Amino acid sequence: MLIDDIIAQPDTYDLLSARSLGALAALTGLEIVLGIDNVVFISILASRLEPAKQKLARRLGLILAMLGRILLLMLAGWVMTLNNDWFTLAGRGFSGKEVFLLAGGIFLVYKATHEIHHQIKGHKSDAMASKAAASFGMVLTQILIMDMVFSIDSVITAVGMTPHLPIMVTAVVVSIVVMIAFAEFIARFIKTHPAFKMLGLAFLVLIGVMLAAEGLGEHIDRAYVYVAMAFALLVECLQMLSEKRNKKRKPVPPATD
Repeated sequence: MLIDDIIAQPDTYDLLSARSLGALAALTGLEIVLGIDNVVFISILASRLEPAKQKLARRLGLILAMLGRILLLMLAGWVMTLNNDWFTLAGRGFSGKEVFLLAGGIFLVYKATHEIHHQIKGHKSDAMASKAAASFGMVLTQILIMDMVFSIDSVITAVGMTPHLPIMVTAVVVSIVVMIAFAEFIARFIKTHPAFKMLGLAFLVLIGVMLAAEGLGEHIDRAYVYVAMAFALLVECLQMLSEKRNKKRKPVPPATD
């Protein structure tokens, strides 16, 4: 199903019909859910840059993700052929999709583990922190790599839900706009609460393992992963609220003469 095949369907649907709007709403919601891990990854990677460049990196990363997904939608026929085997290893065929998921999962596990090590080790001085700061180009390249990996599932989901390109493109654009709107909040929240950054990195390791497992043919229901992530997030939020209340209740020591 190439772009010509999609747009060649004359007047078979009305974009403003209840059916089309329902498909648009459902697909937009799914695109946002599938893009949350991408936003967290972009925010964490951008935090390695100088403060003045972080916002630009986050926005550029999401805009490039949007352009990449639209391009893949226009090449929807090629994307769907990724389900065909590219090669056989040890008697098992590996499709293009599995190769991308396996490589992307390994890369995500490596990056998230590296960031966890970076957070635990810390920096001994501002000079060391300056030397360790990533370049803008390197961070953007890493964002692009993961954008492509995350986009494959996103595009396959879109093509599976509706055959109409305008609905798919609209859903992608709306979801990216929503992500851009919340990206700054997520970045500030992660920066203000380091524990949530570590939790986000742990989530990325989990997602990387899930992607790699799917690349090896072991399907893992994402609902279980998202429920586990939501539960861990809830526990961390309760812990944060508990610490705030304990600080307020802490008695003030009496003044000494």
